[in-house]
Amino acid sequence: MLSYLLLFVIAVLIIGSLVAKPYWREYKRDKARALPFKKEWRSIIQQRMPYFRQMPADLQLQLKRHIQVFLAEKSFIGCNGVVITDEIRITVAAQACLLLLNRKTDYYPKLDTILVYPSAFIKEQQNIEADGVMHSHRTALAGESWGFGKVVLSWQDTVDGAHIPDDGHNVVIHEFAHQLDQENGSANGAPILGKGQNYKDWSVAFSSQYELLRKQANAGIPSLFDYYGATNPAEFFAVASEVFFEKSEKFHHKYPMLYQQLKEYYKVDPIHW
Repeated sequence: MLSYLLLFVIAVLIIGSLVAKPYWREYKRDKARALPFKKEWRSIIQQRMPYFRQMPADLQLQLKRHIQVFLAEKSFIGCNGVVITDEIRITVAAQACLLLLNRKTDYYPKLDTILVYPSAFIKEQQNIEADGVMHSHRTALAGESWGFGKVVLSWQDTVDGAHIPDDGHNVVIHEFAHQLDQENGSANGAPILGKGQNYKDWSVAFSSQYELLRKQANAGIPSLFDYYGATNPAEFFAVASEVFFEKSEKFHHKYPMLYQQLKEYYKVDPIHW
């Protein structure tokens, strides 16, 4: 009888903790949002994110609150001599949280750590070629999003991507778009859509532009999108997200149907910034 009672108590405690966990997490997030935003942090954003000054006041406030939660929940680790500072943390967090504005978010729930290298880092990659033989090659990367809780960034590329806000290249936006894509499994170019969107319209818009980019890449025809987006649908979603935030007017003019899908997904319209 005592053993059954003990099992019952343990079960109640487990269920209670599972039920209470989301409320406790939201309570901690509310406390983080309510903290005063440091003046030094605002200076870093203004220096490292030129388009922050052009954003509406309500989005600036949202962004700062998201940054505070992000910093409370995510860890940063410096690699190859990088010493993590507030400048690094705020610069990364501000750009990552740009993707969370105006919509319900769980703050990249699979992510726990951001690894920061001083510059492009080398990754050993292995591929099986057409001859059936496995070949190894070294590739220099500016960033990478892993499905098991890690994002890897080059600090130099992070700074460069933020400093030039209209070139369509931003490694933080790119890698954190992958994180959004990975929330429902492996990245495939179809993240969890919000209310009012459907995968049929999403697929039509993305598939047509993805195929066009592949043809442009093969023929060497200039494109608004980096050819890297032609690698696979997941990379195209990440590349399109970079262009959406950084070349919004040209994007909207050339590809209005795809722009509309991203506008509905991200719940912002950067044209007005």
